[in-house]
Formats: sequence, C-alpha cells, structure tokens
Amino acid sequence: MKAIKQHYQNLIIGFGKGGKTLAGYLAKHGQEVALIEKSEKMYGGSCINIACIPTKALIVSAEKKVPYNIAYQTKNDLTAFLRAKNFQNIDGLELATVITGEASFISSNEVVVKQEGVAEGMLIHADRIFINTGTLPYIPPIPGVHSSKRVFTSTSLMEQSGLPDKLVVIGGGFIGLEFADMYAKFGAKVTLLNISKEFLPREDKDISDEILKVLTAKGINIINGVKVESIEDLNDDLVKVDYKSEDSELIELQANAVLMATGRRPNVDSLKVANAEIEQDRRGYIVVDEFLKTNQPNIWALGDVNGGPQFTYISLDDFRIIKDQLFGGSYTSISNRKQVAFSVFISPSLAHIGLREKEAIEKGYQIKVAKLPASAVPRARILNETNGVLKAIVDANTNKVLGCTLFCVDSNEMINTIQIAINAGLDFQTLREAIYTHPSMTEAFNDLFSLI
Repeated sequence: MKAIKQHYQNLIIGFGKGGKTLAGYLAKHGQEVALIEKSEKMYGGSCINIACIPTKALIVSAEKKVPYNIAYQTKNDLTAFLRAKNFQNIDGLELATVITGEASFISSNEVVVKQEGVAEGMLIHADRIFINTGTLPYIPPIPGVHSSKRVFTSTSLMEQSGLPDKLVVIGGGFIGLEFADMYAKFGAKVTLLNISKEFLPREDKDISDEILKVLTAKGINIINGVKVESIEDLNDDLVKVDYKSEDSELIELQANAVLMATGRRPNVDSLKVANAEIEQDRRGYIVVDEFLKTNQPNIWALGDVNGGPQFTYISLDDFRIIKDQLFGGSYTSISNRKQVAFSVFISPSLAHIGLREKEAIEKGYQIKVAKLPASAVPRARILNETNGVLKAIVDANTNKVLGCTLFCVDSNEMINTIQIAINAGLDFQTLREAIYTHPSMTEAFNDLFSLI
C-alpha cells in the first residue's frame, strides 16, 4: 500500500475506462497521479464490474444453455479477475496511487476523501482534476418502488444468485431489452412494460417490427403504452405491479422480481460539485465544452458523467482528447470525433451507425435503400441464426453510405467495417466489391450493397 500524499499533480475521481486509461498514461509519462475510487468492488469501472462485461458474460452463458447458477459464478469469477488486474495495472505503477474512498469537492483544487473506518476525511490538493464517476440507474417516483425488496436495478439483479421464475422489466430501452432477452433465455417468464406507445420508436418501423417479432417468438410478453401505478411486495418472494394499459384499464401483474430499466442519471450525489462551482445541466450532468473542460479551467469531466454518449468506447475516446491536450496532438476536441456505432446484445444482436431511413428523408436526402434478410446469408444458416435483417441507406447523389442497421448474428462485429467505411468517406461500391473471407457474416455486404 502506497503512502497517500496531500498534493498530487493530477487527481482522477472514478475508475472508469477513461479515468483509468488516463491514470496509466500520465504515470507512464512521468506525471504523478492519484486515482480515487469509492468502492473496492468498482476497481476498473462500471463496464468491468456491473455493466458490459458481466452482462455479456451472462448472455453468452444463456446462449450456450449454461444453468443460471453456474453462469452466475462464472460471471463473478471473471469480474473478480478483471477487478484485481485493473487495480494492479494502475497501483503497480511507480507514479500512480489508487485511493479507496468517497471524494467530495472542497474547492476547485481540493477534495476531501472519506475512507471506511477512518473518522476524519483526508484533504487532498491537486493541480488538475478529472471527473470520471459515470452514471447510476434512474428510479422514477413510483409508489412502493423504494420499499419493495423485490425491485432491482440492472446492477442489483445480477447480484442475485437465483433465477426468478417470473420477471417484470419496466422500461423498453436497450438495457431493458438486453435483460429481458437474457433472462428469457435462462428460462424466466418475462413481461416487459414499455412506457412508450411505440416499440423502439427511434428505429425505422421495419426494424422495430422485426425485433419485436423475434423477441415475442421467444415468449417475452411486451406491452406498450403502459403507466405503472404502484409496486407492492405480497410476501418474501412475490411482488405485484399495478399498471394502466393504453385504454386506462388497471391491470395487476405478479412476479418474483422487478427490474427498473428506466434510464440513467449522473453519479455526482456525493461529489458536492457546487463547492467547486462546477456547472451542471438540468439533469445533473457536468457541463463541458468541446475540449471536455468544465467551467473551471483545471477540471475536466470524461465519460458518461459529462452527458455524452454512454458507451465505454466514448469514455476511452474522451481520454484520447485529454491526452492530446496535455501532451501535444491534433485530436483535442469532440469536434474531431467522427461517427460512432452502437450495439445491443439481444439475440441476434442489433447494431447501428449513422442515419436511419426516416432520419435521412427528414433531412432531405435523396436515398437508396437496401434490405437483405439474415436468412439469405450462408454463414447465418451455418450458425442456425437466421433471424433478422440487414439494412443500408445510401445517398443517391454521392453514393456515400449514410447509415446502416444490422439486426443479425455477429452484427456487433460487422458494424465496425461499416463505421470505417463511413468515416473514411468510401462509396458503397467499395463495400460491395470488397473480397471478404468465406463463409463469414461480413461477406453479406457483397449482396446487401448489390441491391442498391
């Protein structure tokens, strides 16, 4: 254990992807840095401990028909290994120190750190401070939601060693869909209550209809346009959810667990950013400029806490922007960032980048649209994963790819090829005429773009 000093050149609050990468880079380039993390269970950040990695580990186990109790232990072993590795990767550096405790601002240059078992907080001064505390689940003010012992967040549900026989998911966004799909594959009976009247309203209707068809075929009951009225525990194992349907009928659901997948909020409650006069937006996210700087010139905010896209790879890209500012380089602003893809790990996975068909039309583009059923791809048939559809949008005047949505097996890998093509400004013909390995899912681009 390293001695904790009263002053550091650089202070990072939060062990997320951007923060830990920045800490390692600073220490390896001759700058002293302290990294504060509130909990020893969060070394490495949310992705490793409570988000991307454990959820994907469970999803893979579910797809392989691994029993839930074994999948649960496998997930725990993986996160424990990665947590220890991430701690050593930073604290093992000569110029880096990991401090476990809760940080709160005293001023724009000072924080106090409260450590477990220590009565008085430790005051630390820093020349530069980087906030990387991420987000927390948002829980809407539904009567009974906080008193129930059967209501969980995405984090706390994965901490349960037993599989609920019946699960109600409140929220029809991507987190809700991933958990609904995953727990259904483990054998739970899942009902998803979607507050929106439309299913995945941001997506083109042909895509959302296809996703809905696939999910409901797995036995997931998806109910749109609901208003949750109350939640109440019936006993130690049963909880009831009262909701109103679109036609205002009051309906009761009983389940063993309720998952609140109702969005995220910034993790700033204990930071006391007002003491540093750091500006926040109306939702509480820390306001930054294009250089990721707050209104305090010595304080930056990177990752989810700054209100940008909530992806681990965006947090990593935020690191790159700050690194070039500090050490010299041209990638110093989010204005340099090009288009970024996203993936949703339902089965098959959903991936997207750029404009959807309806968005391109709204923006006035003259477009060409190509659609290919996943069942037409030989590799999909080999894998016995023929559900889904591939869709591409091309500018009819320039032949540039405007957007692409892939709802098919391995789409999370395939979309990276499209991202490179879009950001490089390549014509769709390049994707159409490329030589791909066979049999692969990526070779579907030969056929998809031949439909333009």
